[in-house]
Amino acid sequence: MTLLYLVRHGETDWNLERRIQGATDIPLNATGRAQARDTGRLLAQRRWDAIVASPLSRALETARIIAAEIGLGEPGIEPALVERNYGEAEGLTGAEVEERFPGGAPVPGRETREQVADRVVPALLAIAAAHPGEAVVVVSHGGVIRAVLDAVEPDGHGEPITNGSVHSFRVVEGELELIAFDDPLEEESAGPRSEDIAEQNALEC
Repeated sequence: MTLLYLVRHGETDWNLERRIQGATDIPLNATGRAQARDTGRLLAQRRWDAIVASPLSRALETARIIAAEIGLGEPGIEPALVERNYGEAEGLTGAEVEERFPGGAPVPGRETREQVADRVVPALLAIAAAHPGEAVVVVSHGGVIRAVLDAVEPDGHGEPITNGSVHSFRVVEGELELIAFDDPLEEESAGPRSEDIAEQNALEC
């Protein structure tokens, strides 16, 4: 059994403005770096064998900060962990999306959640196969984690996936299973930045 702990990257300025980031490469802000350190200190309570990240800078920097806290070297990069591509909606707020594409009109270039899962779940299984019996931190994005959750537990969690949050999975006989949404480790990290949890980027990107 391999353990995969999926972490959402820290906050960016676009998260703060509630803009859709998707594949757009927006860096962490100061709050996001602090969130990454908090998550790293939380994860440091356990032993980890590897850390892998999306190539987008907000995820890779989060992974580097976490790696320093948990005693690992440079994170591996997995291109398939990149955030969902939102096409022509990238850079827009939710209100701007509704104005430009009213009533749920199709957004040109936007990946479906099923398409995201089709590339991400095999990548996670490949990471697990490369680390049999180990514990791996995987730093990615809210849209990616949401797509994985929908694939693994279609009628499961609809709660917000907040910046720096941790979600634990196991891989048993080639199957991905959810252990905990907002892993219990997360309860120990609740601090000042958790007070506005309901306001954190409902767009999850």
